[in-house]
Amino acid sequence: MKDGLWKNFKRNTNKSSASEKMTPESLVISIQNGSVDAQKIQDFVIKIISENEQIRWDDSQVEEVLRSIFEYGIGPEQTATLTNSMRYSGRCLEWPEEWKHLVVDKHSTGGVGDKISIPLAPALAACGLKVPMISGRGLGHTGGTLDKLESLPGFNVQLSIEDILVQVSDIGISMVGQTDDLVPADRRMYAIRDVTGTIASIPLITSSIVSKKAAESLQALVLDVKYGKAAFMKNKDDAKELAKSMVDAANRCGIMTSAVLTTMDQPIGCAIGNSLEILESIETMRGNGPWDLEELICSQGGELLHTTGVVENAELGFVRIQDSLHDGTALHCFIEMATYQGVESSIFDSEHSLCLALGLLDSKLNTTEIKSHFSGTVSHIDAMELALVALELGAGRKKLGDLIDHAVGFLLEVELGETVEKGDTWITVHHRGKLQPVLIEKIKKSIQIINADFEPKSRITEWIR
Repeated sequence: MKDGLWKNFKRNTNKSSASEKMTPESLVISIQNGSVDAQKIQDFVIKIISENEQIRWDDSQVEEVLRSIFEYGIGPEQTATLTNSMRYSGRCLEWPEEWKHLVVDKHSTGGVGDKISIPLAPALAACGLKVPMISGRGLGHTGGTLDKLESLPGFNVQLSIEDILVQVSDIGISMVGQTDDLVPADRRMYAIRDVTGTIASIPLITSSIVSKKAAESLQALVLDVKYGKAAFMKNKDDAKELAKSMVDAANRCGIMTSAVLTTMDQPIGCAIGNSLEILESIETMRGNGPWDLEELICSQGGELLHTTGVVENAELGFVRIQDSLHDGTALHCFIEMATYQGVESSIFDSEHSLCLALGLLDSKLNTTEIKSHFSGTVSHIDAMELALVALELGAGRKKLGDLIDHAVGFLLEVELGETVEKGDTWITVHHRGKLQPVLIEKIKKSIQIINADFEPKSRITEWIR
Protein backbone atom coordinates (compact mmCIF):
# COMPACT_ATOMS: atom_id res chain seq x y z
CA MET A 1 0.00 0.00 0.00
CA LYS A 2 2.72 2.44 0.98
CA ASP A 3 4.70 1.84 -2.18
CA GLY A 4 1.44 2.39 -4.04
CA LEU A 5 1.14 5.82 -2.46
CA TRP A 6 4.75 6.52 -3.38
CA LYS A 7 4.20 5.53 -6.99
CA ASN A 8 1.11 7.71 -7.18
CA PHE A 9 3.04 10.62 -5.68
CA LYS A 10 5.88 9.96 -8.11
CA ARG A 11 3.54 10.07 -11.08
CA ASN A 12 2.27 13.45 -9.96
CA THR A 13 5.78 14.88 -9.85
CA ASN A 14 6.25 14.56 -13.58
CA LYS A 15 2.94 15.57 -15.07
CA SER A 16 1.50 18.99 -15.64
CA SER A 17 -1.21 20.11 -13.23
CA ALA A 18 -2.81 23.16 -11.73
CA SER A 19 0.12 23.24 -9.28
CA GLU A 20 2.28 24.65 -12.08
CA LYS A 21 0.48 27.93 -11.55
CA MET A 22 1.93 28.17 -8.06
CA THR A 23 5.06 30.29 -7.96
CA PRO A 24 7.62 30.68 -5.16
CA GLU A 25 6.34 34.22 -4.69
CA SER A 26 2.71 33.16 -4.28
CA LEU A 27 3.67 30.37 -1.88
CA VAL A 28 5.80 32.75 0.19
CA ILE A 29 2.88 35.19 0.46
CA SER A 30 0.57 32.41 1.67
CA ILE A 31 3.16 31.38 4.28
CA GLN A 32 3.57 34.97 5.45
CA ASN A 33 -0.18 35.52 5.88
CA GLY A 34 -0.81 32.07 7.36
CA SER A 35 -3.06 30.84 4.54
CA VAL A 36 -0.90 28.04 3.13
CA ASP A 37 -2.98 24.88 2.72
CA ALA A 38 -2.23 21.17 2.36
CA GLN A 39 -2.41 21.18 -1.44
CA LYS A 40 0.15 23.99 -1.75
CA ILE A 41 2.54 22.17 0.57
CA GLN A 42 2.21 18.92 -1.38
CA ASP A 43 2.73 20.82 -4.63
CA PHE A 44 5.87 22.38 -3.14
CA VAL A 45 7.33 18.95 -2.37
CA ILE A 46 6.46 17.80 -5.89
CA LYS A 47 8.38 20.76 -7.29
CA ILE A 48 11.39 19.81 -5.17
CA ILE A 49 11.75 16.26 -6.47
CA SER A 50 10.21 16.40 -9.95
CA GLU A 51 12.38 15.19 -12.82
CA ASN A 52 10.35 17.36 -15.20
CA GLU A 53 12.33 20.55 -15.76
CA GLN A 54 9.09 22.46 -16.45
CA ILE A 55 7.85 21.65 -12.95
CA ARG A 56 11.04 21.34 -10.87
CA TRP A 57 12.10 24.47 -8.98
CA ASP A 58 15.76 25.45 -8.88
CA ASP A 59 17.71 25.88 -5.64
CA SER A 60 17.08 29.62 -5.39
CA GLN A 61 13.31 29.09 -5.68
CA VAL A 62 13.33 26.35 -3.04
CA GLU A 63 15.51 28.54 -0.82
CA GLU A 64 12.97 31.37 -1.07
CA VAL A 65 10.25 29.13 0.36
CA LEU A 66 12.46 27.56 3.03
CA ARG A 67 13.58 31.01 4.16
CA SER A 68 9.96 32.15 4.52
CA ILE A 69 9.18 29.07 6.65
CA PHE A 70 12.33 29.83 8.67
CA GLU A 71 11.26 33.45 9.24
CA TYR A 72 7.47 33.15 9.60
CA GLY A 73 6.90 29.51 10.59
CA ILE A 74 3.94 27.29 9.75
CA GLY A 75 1.33 25.73 12.02
CA PRO A 76 1.22 22.17 13.39
CA GLU A 77 -1.22 20.98 10.71
CA GLN A 78 0.91 22.40 7.92
CA THR A 79 4.06 20.94 9.50
CA ALA A 80 2.44 17.51 9.58
CA THR A 81 1.37 17.87 5.94
CA LEU A 82 4.90 18.86 4.93
CA THR A 83 6.25 15.88 6.88
CA ASN A 84 3.87 13.41 5.28
CA SER A 85 4.47 14.79 1.77
CA MET A 86 8.21 14.43 2.27
CA ARG A 87 7.66 10.90 3.59
CA TYR A 88 5.97 9.86 0.34
CA SER A 89 8.50 11.66 -1.88
CA GLY A 90 10.29 8.28 -2.05
CA ARG A 91 9.69 4.68 -1.16
CA CYS A 92 8.49 3.52 2.24
CA LEU A 93 9.33 0.31 4.02
CA GLU A 94 6.55 -2.27 4.15
CA TRP A 95 6.21 -4.97 6.80
CA PRO A 96 4.25 -8.22 7.04
CA GLU A 97 0.83 -7.91 8.62
CA GLU A 98 1.67 -10.40 11.38
CA TRP A 99 4.34 -8.24 13.01
CA LYS A 100 4.09 -4.72 11.62
CA HIS A 101 2.67 -3.62 15.01
CA LEU A 102 6.07 -4.39 16.56
CA VAL A 103 8.17 -2.08 14.35
CA VAL A 104 9.82 0.71 16.36
CA ASP A 105 12.72 3.17 16.28
CA LYS A 106 14.25 6.03 18.24
CA HIS A 107 15.88 9.31 17.34
CA SER A 108 18.25 11.54 19.26
CA THR A 109 19.07 15.16 18.59
CA GLY A 110 22.70 14.28 19.35
CA GLY A 111 25.22 14.88 22.08
CA VAL A 112 28.69 14.16 23.41
CA GLY A 113 29.21 10.47 24.05
CA ASP A 114 25.74 9.71 22.70
CA LYS A 115 25.95 6.03 21.83
CA ILE A 116 22.46 5.17 23.16
CA SER A 117 21.17 3.73 19.87
CA ILE A 118 23.92 1.12 19.65
CA PRO A 119 22.90 -0.87 22.75
CA LEU A 120 19.23 0.16 22.62
CA ALA A 121 18.37 -1.25 19.19
CA PRO A 122 19.65 -4.79 19.99
CA ALA A 123 18.02 -4.65 23.43
CA LEU A 124 14.67 -3.87 21.78
CA ALA A 125 15.18 -6.73 19.31
CA ALA A 126 16.05 -9.06 22.20
CA CYS A 127 12.70 -8.14 23.76
CA GLY A 128 10.77 -9.09 20.63
CA LEU A 129 10.45 -5.77 18.77
CA LYS A 130 11.51 -5.11 15.16
CA VAL A 131 14.02 -2.28 14.70
CA PRO A 132 14.84 -1.00 11.18
CA MET A 133 16.99 1.83 12.53
CA ILE A 134 18.02 4.38 9.92
CA SER A 135 20.76 6.58 11.33
CA GLY A 136 23.01 9.39 10.17
CA ARG A 137 26.59 10.56 10.18
CA GLY A 138 28.04 13.21 12.39
CA LEU A 139 28.99 16.74 11.44
CA GLY A 140 30.79 18.22 14.42
CA HIS A 141 32.77 17.01 17.38
CA THR A 142 32.34 13.24 16.98
CA GLY A 143 30.81 10.86 14.49
CA GLY A 144 27.18 9.86 14.26
CA THR A 145 25.83 6.36 14.85
CA LEU A 146 26.94 5.18 11.39
CA ASP A 147 30.48 6.45 11.93
CA LYS A 148 30.66 4.66 15.26
CA LEU A 149 29.42 1.38 13.73
CA GLU A 150 31.98 1.68 10.94
CA SER A 151 34.68 1.51 13.61
CA LEU A 152 33.99 -2.23 13.36
CA PRO A 153 35.87 -3.45 10.26
CA GLY A 154 33.54 -4.58 7.50
CA PHE A 155 30.35 -3.14 8.97
CA ASN A 156 28.20 -2.28 5.95
CA VAL A 157 25.71 0.52 6.63
CA GLN A 158 24.63 0.95 3.00
CA LEU A 159 21.94 -1.67 2.53
CA SER A 160 19.20 -1.57 -0.07
CA ILE A 161 15.57 -1.40 0.99
CA GLU A 162 15.20 -5.03 -0.04
CA ASP A 163 18.17 -6.05 2.13
CA ILE A 164 16.76 -4.12 5.10
CA LEU A 165 13.41 -5.88 4.76
CA VAL A 166 15.03 -9.32 4.65
CA GLN A 167 17.37 -8.65 7.55
CA VAL A 168 14.71 -7.23 9.86
CA SER A 169 12.47 -10.16 8.99
CA ASP A 170 15.28 -12.65 9.72
CA ILE A 171 16.88 -11.25 12.89
CA GLY A 172 14.67 -8.34 13.96
CA ILE A 173 17.19 -5.53 13.55
CA SER A 174 19.24 -3.48 11.11
CA MET A 175 21.23 -0.28 11.61
CA VAL A 176 21.80 1.45 8.30
CA GLY A 177 22.08 4.77 6.49
CA GLN A 178 19.39 6.45 4.46
CA THR A 179 19.00 4.95 0.99
CA ASP A 180 18.70 7.10 -2.12
CA ASP A 181 15.03 6.24 -2.59
CA LEU A 182 13.97 7.09 0.98
CA VAL A 183 12.72 10.68 1.44
CA PRO A 184 14.63 12.33 -1.45
CA ALA A 185 12.81 15.60 -0.74
CA ASP A 186 14.58 15.88 2.61
CA ARG A 187 17.97 15.25 1.03
CA ARG A 188 17.55 18.22 -1.32
CA MET A 189 15.93 20.48 1.25
CA TYR A 190 18.60 19.81 3.89
CA ALA A 191 21.43 20.55 1.46
CA ILE A 192 19.85 23.93 0.69
CA ARG A 193 19.13 24.65 4.37
CA ASP A 194 22.72 23.82 5.27
CA VAL A 195 24.27 26.42 2.94
CA THR A 196 21.65 29.11 3.53
CA GLY A 197 21.59 29.17 7.34
CA THR A 198 18.00 27.99 7.63
CA ILE A 199 18.67 24.90 9.74
CA ALA A 200 17.28 26.21 13.05
CA SER A 201 13.58 26.15 12.16
CA ILE A 202 11.31 23.94 14.26
CA PRO A 203 8.89 23.11 11.40
CA LEU A 204 11.83 22.25 9.10
CA ILE A 205 13.69 20.27 11.76
CA THR A 206 10.48 18.41 12.56
CA SER A 207 9.67 17.53 8.96
CA SER A 208 13.25 16.46 8.26
CA ILE A 209 13.51 14.09 11.22
CA VAL A 210 9.98 12.72 11.32
CA SER A 211 9.61 12.17 7.55
CA LYS A 212 12.56 9.74 7.57
CA LYS A 213 11.14 7.86 10.55
CA ALA A 214 7.66 7.82 9.01
CA ALA A 215 9.12 6.28 5.84
CA GLU A 216 10.16 3.32 8.00
CA SER A 217 6.43 2.63 8.60
CA LEU A 218 6.82 2.53 12.36
CA GLN A 219 4.26 1.56 14.95
CA ALA A 220 6.02 3.51 17.69
CA LEU A 221 8.82 6.04 18.02
CA VAL A 222 10.67 7.58 20.95
CA LEU A 223 12.55 10.87 20.61
CA ASP A 224 15.47 11.88 22.81
CA VAL A 225 15.57 15.68 22.69
CA LYS A 226 18.65 17.02 24.42
CA TYR A 227 19.28 20.49 25.79
CA GLY A 228 22.21 22.21 27.46
CA LYS A 229 25.62 23.65 26.69
CA ALA A 230 26.66 20.75 24.43
CA ALA A 231 23.29 20.31 22.69
CA PHE A 232 21.69 21.90 19.64
CA MET A 233 18.95 23.26 21.89
CA LYS A 234 20.55 25.28 24.68
CA ASN A 235 17.59 25.56 27.02
CA LYS A 236 14.70 23.38 28.12
CA ASP A 237 11.93 25.62 26.75
CA ASP A 238 13.29 25.42 23.18
CA ALA A 239 13.84 21.68 23.51
CA LYS A 240 10.29 21.24 24.75
CA GLU A 241 8.89 23.23 21.83
CA LEU A 242 10.80 21.04 19.36
CA ALA A 243 9.77 17.85 21.17
CA LYS A 244 6.09 18.82 21.10
CA SER A 245 6.31 19.67 17.41
CA MET A 246 7.90 16.32 16.50
CA VAL A 247 5.53 14.30 18.70
CA ASP A 248 2.54 16.06 17.14
CA ALA A 249 3.75 15.57 13.56
CA ALA A 250 4.66 11.92 14.11
CA ASN A 251 1.32 11.14 15.74
CA ARG A 252 -0.49 12.85 12.85
CA CYS A 253 1.49 10.52 10.55
CA GLY A 254 0.06 7.55 12.42
CA ILE A 255 3.07 6.78 14.65
CA MET A 256 2.55 6.47 18.41
CA THR A 257 5.26 8.83 19.59
CA SER A 258 6.67 10.19 22.82
CA ALA A 259 9.71 12.33 23.59
CA VAL A 260 12.02 12.56 26.55
CA LEU A 261 13.88 15.75 27.46
CA THR A 262 17.42 15.02 28.65
CA THR A 263 20.28 17.24 29.78
CA MET A 264 23.43 17.55 27.71
CA ASP A 265 25.97 19.50 29.75
CA GLN A 266 28.16 16.50 30.58
CA PRO A 267 29.28 13.56 28.46
CA ILE A 268 27.04 10.50 28.33
CA GLY A 269 28.88 7.58 29.87
CA CYS A 270 32.67 7.51 30.02
CA ALA A 271 33.73 7.18 26.36
CA ILE A 272 33.97 9.94 23.75
CA GLY A 273 35.14 8.94 20.28
CA ASN A 274 33.90 6.40 17.80
CA SER A 275 35.82 3.19 18.61
CA LEU A 276 35.80 3.94 22.33
CA GLU A 277 32.03 4.39 22.23
CA ILE A 278 31.59 1.06 20.47
CA LEU A 279 33.71 -0.55 23.19
CA GLU A 280 31.60 1.08 25.90
CA SER A 281 28.38 0.06 24.13
CA ILE A 282 29.50 -3.58 24.10
CA GLU A 283 30.49 -3.38 27.77
CA THR A 284 27.03 -1.97 28.46
CA MET A 285 25.53 -5.01 26.72
CA ARG A 286 27.64 -7.13 29.06
CA GLY A 287 25.97 -5.46 32.02
CA ASN A 288 28.95 -3.23 32.83
CA GLY A 289 27.77 0.11 31.48
CA PRO A 290 27.81 3.52 33.22
CA TRP A 291 24.66 4.22 35.20
CA ASP A 292 23.58 7.28 33.19
CA LEU A 293 23.91 5.45 29.86
CA GLU A 294 21.99 2.44 31.15
CA GLU A 295 19.22 4.67 32.53
CA LEU A 296 18.72 6.37 29.15
CA ILE A 297 18.71 3.05 27.28
CA CYS A 298 16.27 1.37 29.64
CA SER A 299 13.92 4.38 29.92
CA GLN A 300 13.59 4.83 26.17
CA GLY A 301 13.39 1.11 25.50
CA GLY A 302 10.84 0.64 28.28
CA GLU A 303 8.69 3.38 26.75
CA LEU A 304 8.65 1.57 23.38
CA LEU A 305 7.84 -1.81 24.96
CA HIS A 306 4.89 -0.18 26.73
CA THR A 307 3.70 1.77 23.67
CA THR A 308 3.59 -1.40 21.56
CA GLY A 309 1.75 -3.31 24.28
CA VAL A 310 4.53 -5.78 25.01
CA VAL A 311 4.43 -4.78 28.70
CA GLU A 312 1.75 -3.17 30.86
CA ASN A 313 3.73 -0.05 31.74
CA ALA A 314 7.03 1.71 31.05
CA GLU A 315 8.46 0.66 34.42
CA LEU A 316 8.13 -3.02 33.53
CA GLY A 317 9.61 -2.19 30.14
CA PHE A 318 12.59 -0.58 31.86
CA VAL A 319 13.28 -3.82 33.72
CA ARG A 320 12.89 -5.95 30.56
CA ILE A 321 15.42 -3.85 28.68
CA GLN A 322 17.78 -3.85 31.67
CA ASP A 323 17.56 -7.64 31.89
CA SER A 324 18.51 -7.95 28.20
CA LEU A 325 21.64 -5.87 28.86
CA HIS A 326 22.67 -8.05 31.79
CA ASP A 327 21.74 -11.53 30.58
CA GLY A 328 23.58 -11.36 27.23
CA THR A 329 20.57 -11.40 24.91
CA ALA A 330 21.07 -7.80 23.72
CA LEU A 331 24.74 -8.51 23.00
CA HIS A 332 23.77 -11.66 21.09
CA CYS A 333 21.43 -9.59 18.89
CA PHE A 334 24.13 -6.98 18.32
CA ILE A 335 26.73 -9.54 17.26
CA GLU A 336 24.18 -11.25 15.01
CA MET A 337 23.40 -7.91 13.36
CA ALA A 338 27.08 -6.98 13.00
CA THR A 339 27.98 -10.30 11.35
CA TYR A 340 24.90 -10.06 9.14
CA GLN A 341 26.21 -6.68 7.97
CA GLY A 342 29.73 -7.84 7.21
CA VAL A 343 31.71 -7.98 10.47
CA GLU A 344 33.82 -11.05 11.24
CA SER A 345 32.28 -12.62 14.35
CA SER A 346 35.67 -13.67 15.77
CA ILE A 347 36.50 -10.09 16.75
CA PHE A 348 34.01 -10.43 19.59
CA ASP A 349 35.76 -13.50 21.05
CA SER A 350 37.94 -11.52 23.46
CA GLU A 351 38.59 -7.97 24.66
CA HIS A 352 42.00 -8.09 22.95
CA SER A 353 40.58 -9.08 19.56
CA LEU A 354 37.87 -6.42 19.85
CA CYS A 355 40.32 -3.64 20.78
CA LEU A 356 42.62 -4.76 17.97
CA ALA A 357 39.78 -4.64 15.45
CA LEU A 358 38.69 -1.22 16.69
CA GLY A 359 42.17 0.20 16.12
CA LEU A 360 42.71 0.90 19.81
CA LEU A 361 45.94 -1.15 19.87
CA ASP A 362 47.44 0.65 16.87
CA SER A 363 51.15 1.27 17.54
CA LYS A 364 50.77 4.76 16.07
CA LEU A 365 48.03 5.63 18.58
CA ASN A 366 49.29 7.39 21.70
CA THR A 367 47.65 7.68 25.10
CA THR A 368 48.12 10.50 27.57
CA GLU A 369 46.83 10.42 31.13
CA ILE A 370 45.64 13.73 32.54
CA LYS A 371 46.04 13.94 36.32
CA SER A 372 43.87 15.74 38.83
CA HIS A 373 45.39 18.85 40.41
CA PHE A 374 42.98 18.74 43.34
CA SER A 375 41.39 16.31 45.76
CA GLY A 376 37.63 16.24 46.21
CA THR A 377 34.39 15.21 44.51
CA VAL A 378 33.77 15.47 40.77
CA SER A 379 30.79 17.81 40.32
CA HIS A 380 30.99 18.67 36.61
CA ILE A 381 32.72 17.59 33.41
CA ASP A 382 32.29 20.05 30.55
CA ALA A 383 31.04 18.06 27.56
CA MET A 384 31.35 20.92 25.10
CA GLU A 385 34.97 21.62 25.97
CA LEU A 386 35.90 17.97 25.50
CA ALA A 387 33.87 17.82 22.30
CA LEU A 388 35.86 20.67 20.76
CA VAL A 389 39.12 18.95 21.69
CA ALA A 390 37.83 15.67 20.22
CA LEU A 391 37.14 17.50 16.98
CA GLU A 392 40.73 18.77 16.89
CA LEU A 393 41.98 15.22 17.50
CA GLY A 394 40.08 14.04 14.40
CA ALA A 395 37.13 12.29 16.05
CA GLY A 396 34.61 14.36 14.07
CA ARG A 397 34.13 16.42 10.92
CA LYS A 398 34.58 20.14 10.49
CA LYS A 399 32.92 19.88 7.07
CA LEU A 400 31.13 17.26 5.02
CA GLY A 401 33.56 14.82 3.45
CA ASP A 402 36.20 15.04 6.17
CA LEU A 403 37.68 11.68 7.16
CA ILE A 404 37.19 10.50 10.74
CA ASP A 405 39.89 8.92 12.87
CA HIS A 406 37.83 6.27 14.65
CA ALA A 407 40.41 5.44 17.31
CA VAL A 408 41.00 8.88 18.87
CA GLY A 409 39.00 10.23 21.78
CA PHE A 410 38.69 10.17 25.56
CA LEU A 411 38.04 7.69 28.29
CA LEU A 412 36.81 9.21 31.54
CA GLU A 413 38.34 7.39 34.50
CA VAL A 414 35.93 8.98 37.00
CA GLU A 415 32.20 9.70 37.01
CA LEU A 416 30.16 12.48 38.57
CA GLY A 417 29.95 12.13 42.34
CA GLU A 418 33.18 10.11 42.60
CA THR A 419 36.06 11.28 44.78
CA VAL A 420 39.53 11.82 43.38
CA GLU A 421 42.88 12.45 44.98
CA LYS A 422 45.44 14.91 43.74
CA GLY A 423 47.60 13.10 41.18
CA ASP A 424 44.92 10.55 40.21
CA THR A 425 44.26 10.02 36.50
CA TRP A 426 40.80 11.34 35.70
CA ILE A 427 40.87 11.08 31.88
CA THR A 428 42.91 9.19 29.28
CA VAL A 429 43.35 10.78 25.86
CA HIS A 430 43.79 8.64 22.73
CA HIS A 431 45.55 10.69 20.06
CA ARG A 432 47.98 10.74 17.14
CA GLY A 433 51.36 12.43 17.45
CA LYS A 434 52.08 14.84 20.27
CA LEU A 435 49.17 16.16 22.32
CA GLN A 436 49.36 19.93 21.97
CA PRO A 437 49.72 21.95 25.22
CA VAL A 438 46.74 24.15 24.33
CA LEU A 439 44.53 21.04 24.09
CA ILE A 440 45.88 19.71 27.39
CA GLU A 441 44.91 22.99 29.07
CA LYS A 442 41.40 22.81 27.63
CA ILE A 443 41.02 19.25 28.92
CA LYS A 444 42.25 20.25 32.38
CA LYS A 445 39.72 23.10 32.55
CA SER A 446 36.82 20.79 31.66
CA ILE A 447 36.63 19.13 35.10
CA GLN A 448 35.22 20.70 38.26
CA ILE A 449 36.15 19.26 41.66
CA ILE A 450 34.57 20.46 44.91
CA ASN A 451 35.24 19.88 48.60
CA ALA A 452 31.74 18.65 49.34
CA ASP A 453 29.45 15.74 48.62
CA PHE A 454 27.77 15.74 45.21
CA GLU A 455 24.87 13.56 44.12
CA PRO A 456 24.47 13.35 40.32
CA LYS A 457 20.94 13.80 39.03
CA SER A 458 19.08 11.88 36.39
CA ARG A 459 19.50 13.29 32.89
CA ILE A 460 15.79 12.79 32.27
CA THR A 461 13.81 15.93 33.13
CA GLU A 462 10.45 15.45 31.40
CA TRP A 463 8.43 13.16 29.13
CA ILE A 464 6.24 14.56 26.34
CA ARG A 465 3.48 12.15 25.35
